[in-house]
Amino acid sequence: MLPKSTLLAGLLAAIAMPTAAQDAPDIEMWRLDCGTIELSDTAPFSDTHLYDGEKRTFTDSCYLIRNGSRYLLWDAGLPAALKGTSNTSGVFTVSVESTIAEQLKQLSLSPANINFVGISHYHFDHVGQLPEFPTATLLIGANDWAAVQAAGGEGSAIDPAPFAPWLPGGVDGVVEPVAGDRDVFGDGSVRMVAMPGHTPGHTALVVKLPQSGTYMLTGDLYHFEEQIANEGVPAFNTNRADTLASMHRFNQMADNLDATVVIQHDPRHLVRLPAFPESAR
Repeated sequence: MLPKSTLLAGLLAAIAMPTAAQDAPDIEMWRLDCGTIELSDTAPFSDTHLYDGEKRTFTDSCYLIRNGSRYLLWDAGLPAALKGTSNTSGVFTVSVESTIAEQLKQLSLSPANINFVGISHYHFDHVGQLPEFPTATLLIGANDWAAVQAAGGEGSAIDPAPFAPWLPGGVDGVVEPVAGDRDVFGDGSVRMVAMPGHTPGHTALVVKLPQSGTYMLTGDLYHFEEQIANEGVPAFNTNRADTLASMHRFNQMADNLDATVVIQHDPRHLVRLPAFPESAR
């Protein structure tokens, strides 16, 4: 047993040390390019005809977050098979210039290094490269996971194929459905926060960086800035009331945390994070 004087000295030193110095995790975040979406008409993104006839370009952003030696990939973008080509369906034309695996390689990483893949929701432009990470633990809103498990029948709006490694008959991948909020690394640095409405289990991400401050990644709660000001609710959202409630929660949280909001699909928000391969710390 240590002498009382030694224990007291250690306690006093801990008290004197700023809390941030004791607890701040070694964390950084990269924005990855996961594709581009060209819209010939933005009409579907408002159920009150706010954007009828407007053309827009969306970025498809994913994010890599390192906490010590552990990595979280947030969203998985458009399918890698689109690289070098494009595909048009309805008002959407989608394309990919570089895969997630190719960008990880620039950081001397591979898909095997990813511990967690967090999915904001089950739409095609957020899960396209998910099968590349079968050894990662899948984090997804519990209600979205229930919808994925029930999908696949005729007329289903959800494609379960990207989730195959975690579904029965796959490689027995580990999935952790998230009900409510989730502290990903257990130290408060990265939190999935429930923002239902776009889909039943839609989530956003709160990232606290020691130097740059707090960021909030929207998932698809918002697709572009104008939706914040005029509360534009997409016609294809699963619940309008939940969407408006989530917008209210997100906005209050961003204000109270003095957070930098990053709308994942808005190209005007690319400047809010360093250009790859640089990271925010």
